Amino acid sequence: MSDGTATTTTDLDVRLEKHRVELTGYCYRMLGSSFEAEDAVQDTMVRAWRSYDKFEGRSSLRSWLYRIATNVCLDMLTAGNKRARPMDLMESTPLAQAALSPRPDNTWLEPMPDSRVLPTTDDPAEAAVAKESVRLAFMAALQQLPPKQRAVLILREVLAWKASEVAELLGTTVASVNSALQRARATLAEREQPGAEATVSDPLDEEQQKLLDRYVAAFEGYDMTALTALLHEDAIMTMPPFDLWLTGVKDITGFMTTLGAPCANSRLMPVQVNGLPGFAQYKPDPEAGGYTPWAVQVLEISDGRITGFHCFLDTKRWFPLFGLPLHLEAETDQVEEGV
Repeated sequence: MSDGTATTTTDLDVRLEKHRVELTGYCYRMLGSSFEAEDAVQDTMVRAWRSYDKFEGRSSLRSWLYRIATNVCLDMLTAGNKRARPMDLMESTPLAQAALSPRPDNTWLEPMPDSRVLPTTDDPAEAAVAKESVRLAFMAALQQLPPKQRAVLILREVLAWKASEVAELLGTTVASVNSALQRARATLAEREQPGAEATVSDPLDEEQQKLLDRYVAAFEGYDMTALTALLHEDAIMTMPPFDLWLTGVKDITGFMTTLGAPCANSRLMPVQVNGLPGFAQYKPDPEAGGYTPWAVQVLEISDGRITGFHCFLDTKRWFPLFGLPLHLEAETDQVEEGV
């Protein structure tokens, strides 16, 4: 390879890489899976690199990449799988009937570190929309839409593309795009999504930060009285890959002191996940000593209380994704927040 070709190749790699985070965010919203989104973006980059000599510059490089990414996602969605949360699949289970029944990984909507899907921006309004659009409730709502409606809604409402730009990307008409957007909005309006009322400032305001500090103290101390004071009376707790979900303070704290009792004396490390505050939970490791990963927790907050408490338990997948260690020594009280 000549020096000139090498330089050109390197330059293209750099240009493509600049779009990785926003493309990952787009594919994540489309697919509902952290790992499938990253696979889709990698496939997009490979396709772009291989066919760049056919790119004639009639659109921007960014638009061209979104077109490739959309096609990759639509191909992946032809199987019709819809990612979900436990409350999208079944009724809440009373504590007395609680059973931990796992479902396959591809059932579940997956968590995602903010840094992998939210590009840096100097526009506070743009940043707020981006964060809201990766929250679990909105992600679950997107999963209710047919794939092309999903793409139209994300491109128009989240990324603020013009109808004409979306029509060109999808190879359709502006009227068709507008019709798809109208149908998508109507579907979302019909379906009440638990967690949709969650409101979090960016950055967290003083009261929200105090609430989280109190939550950490209550959880690490396994103080159910203190935790009760922080939870909304209709709070929801989920634990994918188990389909069980609980609602109400009594059942949640009851679960934590029975089936969840081994989580006593855990350690919580802050993470930024799905545009919401969250924590990596390490519970005591009786065999090796110290602490072992147990869950990535995502918290939904509304009106000064915790309304959603979502624990993603597949730690061998999630902790490396967040850049978190797979063991904490006993004397370690803090680790750096993951990527």
